[in-house]
Amino acid sequence: MFSTGQLIFGILFFIVFVIAIGYQYRKDIKVHKAYYRGTIWILIAFVGFIGMIAAIKFLLM
Repeated sequence: MFSTGQLIFGILFFIVFVIAIGYQYRKDIKVHKAYYRGTIWILIAFVGFIGMIAAIKFLLM
């Protein structure tokens, strides 16, 4: 499947990527709070819409 070197590279890449994303998010948290207020409602609506579609599918089967 994967060689030992590829596995080590993949694991290290993942760790560094998560750290970099976390660092950038912490750095931009003030901007996120200023410009992206209320986006949680869009997420809730999207999840609710997908749930509604799934419920209709299972009810009509």
